[in-house]
Parts: sequence; structure tokens; C-alpha cells
Amino acid sequence: MKEIQVGLIGFGTVGGGLAQTLFEQDERLQRKTGCRIRLSHIADNKLASLPPPFSHIRLSQDATDLFANPDLDILVELIGGLEPARTFLLKAIAAGKHVVTANKALLSIHGREIFAAAAAQQVEVGFEASVGGGIPVIKTLKEGLVANKILHIRGILNGTANFILSKMTEEGAPFAEVLAEAQRLGYAEADPAYDIDGVDTAHKLAILASIAYGRHVCLGDVAVEGISRLEPIDIEFAHQFGCRIKLLAISVNHGEHIEVRVHPTMVPNGHMLATINGSFNAIEFRGDTVGDVLLYGRGAGQMPTGSAVAADVVDIARNIVHNAVGRVPPLAYPSPTMRPAAITPMSHLVCPWYFRVTALDQPGVLAQIAGIFGKYDISIKSVIQHGRDSKEPVHIVFHTHNALEESVGKALTEIDALAVCAAPTVKIRFLEQENRP
Repeated sequence: MKEIQVGLIGFGTVGGGLAQTLFEQDERLQRKTGCRIRLSHIADNKLASLPPPFSHIRLSQDATDLFANPDLDILVELIGGLEPARTFLLKAIAAGKHVVTANKALLSIHGREIFAAAAAQQVEVGFEASVGGGIPVIKTLKEGLVANKILHIRGILNGTANFILSKMTEEGAPFAEVLAEAQRLGYAEADPAYDIDGVDTAHKLAILASIAYGRHVCLGDVAVEGISRLEPIDIEFAHQFGCRIKLLAISVNHGEHIEVRVHPTMVPNGHMLATINGSFNAIEFRGDTVGDVLLYGRGAGQMPTGSAVAADVVDIARNIVHNAVGRVPPLAYPSPTMRPAAITPMSHLVCPWYFRVTALDQPGVLAQIAGIFGKYDISIKSVIQHGRDSKEPVHIVFHTHNALEESVGKALTEIDALAVCAAPTVKIRFLEQENRP
């Protein structure tokens, strides 16, 4: 029986999950693949030894030992970050090794370079675990939906942000309090900026959009807004509008140009994504043939993510055994057919809006604000005022009909500059009845 040797850089949480998966599933994987997949080398400069179940694996503190080893077929990078991860992957590819990574930040910024290097060396790149943890998102998009033109992508792609918004919705607790709880429970990092500012979600959306449309989409193409300015009162008003607030990744295929954006969104209670709570992820694809497909599950964690990394390792091992390397291109499209991405400007977006204006409760204020909205052709559907106190600012909430993003920006600039306004206006887009040019 042929043996496929695997090297691993980084024996952290996910690395341990991969090792445990390959160890526990060894017999099953042999039956499924017709070969033995053996994790034979690990490089980690923070470890002096490996746990007892893995003590037979060769441990090095220098990743160079793995690049130079001619017996290794597949190298897995699980250290995260941009460097030295980028250098390690490129060196492994140059040495003719197939590579696997869960590094969404790296792929969303340097993916084009890495995929080009792999194509030149005719080696595979696996990255299932970079989006959705244990949910088979990449494989579904690349292979299961291959006969479809992808019309849109909508997803909850960050468990930390979803946990925070779910807790705020269920308990009415303020953002800072729920964030602290998420950190205590291990759902949020000590520095949670990437999660709450939407950057982690944007990394993942860039990868999905590249595969869906056959275009090179990078992090810089994605418009991003986070959730840190949301307050329990916004959750309360969302409930009144029959919605839940979710941090969504949204991409829409317009043919010659595509939308790629991440922001808090009012999701109607009847929509499938409104029901996804806690730390779970969900991704909805709409294909022109299949219609809507929703994938749901744990988007992070040692074993779910380790399972996704193992799936890439097994796929590559099968391709090696059957001389089928390169059968499915990393981004679903052969490299020569990939095109630059033409991104729809956010200023062109048209959708209904939620605005929460914080202003002094004085005569004429509402008319003044409404007049500015009218000046920019923003039609008001309903108005709600929260609290009445002539000495303290109050919240005035506007629900609008479809309005152009560019016009909204201009109107809010004028409104926030008013002497009666005490804080920047909170804006949230509605998912329902979106109307794009």
C-alpha cells in the first residue's frame, strides 16, 4: 500500500486537531483512499516534545527541515499570519510539495502569488479550512455547484461576531459586556478587532468570491463595516421591524462587475440566515440552476477545523495515488481563465435603510432632518422617536424606502453636522427588497 507522508508546521489548536483526526481515522482513511496517510514530521519552534499519542512523529523547531525532506509529499501550514507563513508556503511549493493551509488572511492578500507559484510547479493547494471551519464550503462551491452560475453569496462567516449579536438580541446586554463574556468563554481573542470590525469575514468573502466568479478578488476589494457601534436599542428596533441584525458577507454577481461587502444587516425573521445563532456559521449560495443552498455548522474549533484540513490532505493524497494532480484547480477555474475583478462601487448600492439619529428633542429638529433626507431623494417609510427629554439627546429612528448609498452618505454628513445632533448616526442596511442597478 502506497504511503503518503505529511509534514505539519504549527502544532497549535488546529494542528492538534489535524493530528488527532489522522491518528483516530487512520484505518478508515486507508479503506477510503487505498493508501496510508502518515503525519511523519512536525515543525514548531515553541515545543520541546509532542504529547504521548504523537511521540513517534519527528519534531523539529526549524521548518526548513521539512522543505528539504524529499520524502514529504504534502506540507500543511497552520501557524497563521502573513509572515513567515507566506515564505514557508512558497518554499514548500518551490520544493515541489503540495500544500494545505487554513490561513484565510494570507490567501485573501497573497493568494494570487501562491496559486500562481503552485500552478507553475504543478502542485496542489488545499484551503478548505480557511472558510467556514468544518463546513465543506470550498468543496461545495468548487465541485458541487460547478454547473451553476453563482448569482449571489450571503453568509455569517464569523462565529465571534454572531455570538455577540445573538447574546445582545437574547439578553439585551450592551456590546462591551457581551464582548467581555465572549473573551472569557474563548470565543473572542484578547484583541478581537479582526472579528468585530468585519476583517476576518472580509478575508473569507474574498476567497469565496474568487472561486464563485473566476476573478481575482483580494481583501482590499471588500467594503467592510463592523459591529462595535451597535447598541441594545438597535436590536430593539430591529425586533420592531421584524428583523435580526447579523454581520453578513454579501457578494452579488452583476456579470461584468461584482459586489463584495461586509456589514451589519437587518435580516427579516423569515430568512434562513436570521435563525443562525451563537457561534455557528452559515453560507447561502444562489445558483442559476440549483437555486438557494444553505450550509450550516461550526465555523471554528479544534476538531471541526482539523477535519477540514484533513479533508484537503485526503483529497491531495487521492490525487497523488491516481496520478490526478491538478484535476480541480484551486480556485475552480484554470489559471489562464482567471480575470481581474471589476468591483461594484459601494456608492451604487440601492437598498432600504435603518438610521438612528441621536439629537436634542427640540421643536423643528425632526423637520430639519427630514428635509435633508428629502434633499437627497431619500424617502422615509416610518419614523420612531425613543424617549422625550428636552435636556438630553433622544433617539430618532428612520426606516426608509430604497435609497442610493451615495445619497445616504451625503445626507448623513449634513445631518451629523447639525448642532442638535449629539452623536454620529448609526446606519444599517436592510437585506429585504434590495434593488441593485
